[in-house]
Amino acid sequence: MADPLDLQMVSLGLRRMGWIRFWIQTILGVVVVGVLLFNNIGSSLARNSERALGLGPGLSLTSLAFLFLLYSLWQGWLIVRLGRALNSNVRPSRGETSRLLKRGVIVDLLGLVFSSIGYQSLAGSLFVQASMQAPGISIGAGRSALDNYPITSLEMLSVLSNTQVLFAHLVGLIFSLWLLQRIYRTG
Repeated sequence: MADPLDLQMVSLGLRRMGWIRFWIQTILGVVVVGVLLFNNIGSSLARNSERALGLGPGLSLTSLAFLFLLYSLWQGWLIVRLGRALNSNVRPSRGETSRLLKRGVIVDLLGLVFSSIGYQSLAGSLFVQASMQAPGISIGAGRSALDNYPITSLEMLSVLSNTQVLFAHLVGLIFSLWLLQRIYRTG
């Protein structure tokens, strides 16, 4: 049987860290959704949207990582509920608690993998686009100015959305690992 004071400390830690994790990931998720929507709307309105086709796989992987982020948000909410349950008469076992946290670690690791691959895809596409630019500054609105294909702010926003989802999964992973360490700390 665990010490009641120790259970209260673990319960308080789970609730606090669960809330902090939940709100940080929620804020970053809202930024990701906003940027992805803005990128979708903006790229459909852009004149040269067909040249940004190389960004498609990176944005798809970013969207997939965002879906993992939604699941991670749900896991964060479950951590808060678990912290509340530890302070009640019906306590979950250490095994149930660790399974929940390990599931969060796996989801955040998968999100990190997909967002990292998406980041590489986006960066590679933008590198190819940047390497095709003519050296110097193109002044004028002639045909040669259209062939230069400068990197636009919409394309940089796609990298920003990927970076935000990558950071959100990193935050979730750090908090989950810290909570696992806290649960299994002895003495």
